[in-house]
Amino acid sequence: MKPGPRPKVSQLDLFQAQFEQLLNLNHPLCVLGKKIDWSLLETTLADCCCPDTGAPAKAIRLLVGLHYLKHAFDESDESIVERWVENPYWQYFCGFGRTASVVRATACSAED
Repeated sequence: MKPGPRPKVSQLDLFQAQFEQLLNLNHPLCVLGKKIDWSLLETTLADCCCPDTGAPAKAIRLLVGLHYLKHAFDESDESIVERWVENPYWQYFCGFGRTASVVRATACSAED
């Protein structure tokens, strides 16, 4: 399925600081994240998602961002998710505006 719309901001989000307020925006991942044309990637890769089959897709920026980080930092599928949760620069690079405590994804096991 194609990615759904971004969730609406709730009033409880008012008390969470945005990454732009907390992070060094001159960090290489922040700079790279601003230089990449994410909308072009989303448009180009949107047809790769089947609208009728499977679970709803994750955001394309998240998927492309995690794939880049995995290769740039030589991580496994499992370790990239574990480290992503702990690293606000990685979350910002993948399009998140504030801290995310979990990626709702599961790694495939060898039996799958």
